[in-house]
Amino acid sequence: MPEYEFVDVHVPRGVTRSETARLLTDHAEYGHWELYRLTLMRDGSRRVRLRRRIIRQVRATW
Repeated sequence: MPEYEFVDVHVPRGVTRSETARLLTDHAEYGHWELYRLTLMRDGSRRVRLRRRIIRQVRATW
């Protein structure tokens, strides 16, 4: 079963959808994050949870 690390991003009410998409695209391209969950709050803000896979290296014994 793969392991993931998560980060929560809060996007305030005044940020447009295109600006939010650009922000999330930057996280995806440069930080290798993927969208896990996006919640639209009642006040118009967004709570975004991103995840990325934790890759563990196996130590080789020679």
